[in-house]
Formats: sequence, C-alpha cells, structure tokens
Amino acid sequence: MSTVESTFDVCANDAPDRCPYCERPFRRDRAETLHRGLAHVDRLSDRERAAFERAVREERVEIRRFRLYALGVLVLLYFGLLIIAAFVV
Repeated sequence: MSTVESTFDVCANDAPDRCPYCERPFRRDRAETLHRGLAHVDRLSDRERAAFERAVREERVEIRRFRLYALGVLVLLYFGLLIIAAFVV
C-alpha cells in the first residue's frame, strides 16, 4: 500500500472510485466528479464538465437544505430556552 492510499479513508471491502488523472481514491462517485472538476479543470471533456456542473448544483441544493434546517433548529432552541427562562425567573 502506498502512502497516498493510506491517507484516505476508504472501505476495504469495496473497490474505491479513483480519479483517472491522479489515482486518488474516493468513496462516492460524486466526490470523485467534484474532485476532477476542481483539481483537473483543464483536462475535462465536455461530458465530464457537464457531470461536474450537475454535481455542483446538487451539492448547492443539499447545502442550502442543511443551512435552513440548522437555522430552524437554532431558532427553536433559542425560543425554547427563552420560554423556559421566562417560567424559571
């Protein structure tokens, strides 16, 4: 096992997806697609570029959903603690 493979956390049972340009292993295909779009921009074909743009759009949607969920949890926590403080004091 090379030092490059030992620095990445991949499941030993499954063959990891690998970047065709630098052989870096990835757990998920989308992570590998995002890596290629960010690290190897000048080497991408039109199909790979379209896959990268689609993966970026999907990632933005998931990040936005997470941010809204986190904001909702913080608002509920704030008002919950505010109500509890009002009853205690």
